[in-house]
Amino acid sequence: MPIDAALALAAGPHAGEISWTPRDVQLYHLGIGAGANPDKEDPATDPDELRYTLESRLHVLPSFATVAGGGSPGVVRALSMPGVDVDLAKVLHGGQYLTPHRPVPASGTATATSRIAAVYDKGEAAVLVMRTEVADADGPLWTDDARIFVRGEGGWGGDRGPASRPDPPAGTPDRTVERPVRPDQALLYRLSGDLNPLHADPAFAGLAGFDRPVLHGLCTYGITLKAVVDTLLGGDVTRVRGYGTRFTGVVYPGETLRIRMWRGEDWVRVTVDAAERDTAVLTGTVVQHR
Repeated sequence: MPIDAALALAAGPHAGEISWTPRDVQLYHLGIGAGANPDKEDPATDPDELRYTLESRLHVLPSFATVAGGGSPGVVRALSMPGVDVDLAKVLHGGQYLTPHRPVPASGTATATSRIAAVYDKGEAAVLVMRTEVADADGPLWTDDARIFVRGEGGWGGDRGPASRPDPPAGTPDRTVERPVRPDQALLYRLSGDLNPLHADPAFAGLAGFDRPVLHGLCTYGITLKAVVDTLLGGDVTRVRGYGTRFTGVVYPGETLRIRMWRGEDWVRVTVDAAERDTAVLTGTVVQHR
């Protein structure tokens, strides 16, 4: 069987050193649309955008953690773990859950320790949870869970995992913003480390069942967090204490993201649609904040 749940869960963690520089942070921010905020009259030089793009005043959006070190994303790394042997074309990114333990520095060296934390049997598919814990000399920096949906690999009678899904937010959103996705957004974003051909090669995208290359789910994830921070958190990246979402649809480069936000006391619930198709792409999204 391509997924051996017992072997995957029993395997020891894999640890390695990662490092990043302000240049890596700037490239990531540009890949999620920094410097192109349509709400700004001159976004390339607006002070609120320069904190993402100018090294002398650089603030690090917590979602940078998903690409820090520039290696393969958790979705791809999970496929090389013991007990996992599946075709990349069957793999979809199901969700991402990030817990920052303190602000991410603009440059650093840290140890990233990864393991398969859970394997769920959803019948028609398997779901892997790849957990990565990152710490530097001063202690824990962040914990990151990537949920990986593997089509056609369920049905062995294993644990189905959590079944509850939050109800959609009720009432009128407190804020709605739209963020255009550039036609070359995926080509720019992939330079931060996710070189999956699904996001660049039309032939590979066709094998995976898509009409054309799709945007990285983690790019949509980053665009969304930036919109929430800029719109409801006063641009203060250090206020984010947790961020999770489920990827429920694809985004094609050139489309527009419609981001709706409902504010709570210490949380923001979010839904994200591909506006032109009126199709949900992120659901169950919550940004927890101070």
